[in-house]
Amino acid sequence: MSATLEPVFGAAPSATRPTNVLVVGVGGQGVIMVSKVMARIAQLHDLEIKQSEVHGMAKRGGSVFSHVRFGPQVWAPTIALGEADVVVALEWAEGLRWLPYLNPASGSLIVDTKRIVPPFGCIDRRRGAQVAYPDTRIAEVAAHVPNLYALDAEGMAKALGNPRVANTVLLGVLSTTLDFPLEDWRSVLGEFVPPATVATNLEALDLGRDWARRVHDNPQDHGAVEHRAPRAAPLHDAIALDINAAWCKGCDICVKMCPELCLRLNEQQKAELTDAALCTGCHICEWLCPDFAIKVNLVPNAEATH
Repeated sequence: MSATLEPVFGAAPSATRPTNVLVVGVGGQGVIMVSKVMARIAQLHDLEIKQSEVHGMAKRGGSVFSHVRFGPQVWAPTIALGEADVVVALEWAEGLRWLPYLNPASGSLIVDTKRIVPPFGCIDRRRGAQVAYPDTRIAEVAAHVPNLYALDAEGMAKALGNPRVANTVLLGVLSTTLDFPLEDWRSVLGEFVPPATVATNLEALDLGRDWARRVHDNPQDHGAVEHRAPRAAPLHDAIALDINAAWCKGCDICVKMCPELCLRLNEQQKAELTDAALCTGCHICEWLCPDFAIKVNLVPNAEATH
């Protein structure tokens, strides 16, 4: 196997045993794309590949995972507890959920600090109510993980103009852990993303790789920003839904899942808010939208901010 870049962190893939990579996240984040790109590259290098995944959770909110194993010879399709060389988590809580699978001696956790709160975490939907979400900070995880690389991948993707390429930012970080040529990552990525987004995805790949190299050059900093526990938000004077009609595909998920029944599809089959007074700002529509077409904007109460 030739390479133009030695692995930046973690152990290099072994020539005698399979390399195990576990990709996890929430439905709609692009878990399967990450795993398929990696599997295709391994295939190009004549390696044996086994892949096992749960990919039916297309609606945002469901847990999705993909086991990818490749090497000279691979028998089982799934990764055993404690044997993942790399865990790539596209969402913070999913990264915590799958930590037992990481190799405790040399494994690397690549995780987006993005938080997607499932609907059952929003039982109390009053304005300013606290949601149920793990209160685990990055520093606590770093104490138990050999190599932790936590980053705001979605924020980096937004800076490129498309939050949906956050998975590709993480793919860029992952590419620095595996001994494959950069040219392979770039060419194969183009096979699995929409043609109109190839340029942005390539930018995201490079952004993730550059971020990983900067962290590698500063080993005292594992690259993570402090993860703040969810806190009760102040009361709000107003709630405004920013609905991107160009991105909305009329899938009806937000309409069916809205606890207050204040969303509908209009004549153009685009989501719209029917009554702003009913909206509690619970964010469920935003978290479940598979196309990032809804953003909940909260206007703070003037008295609560003083």
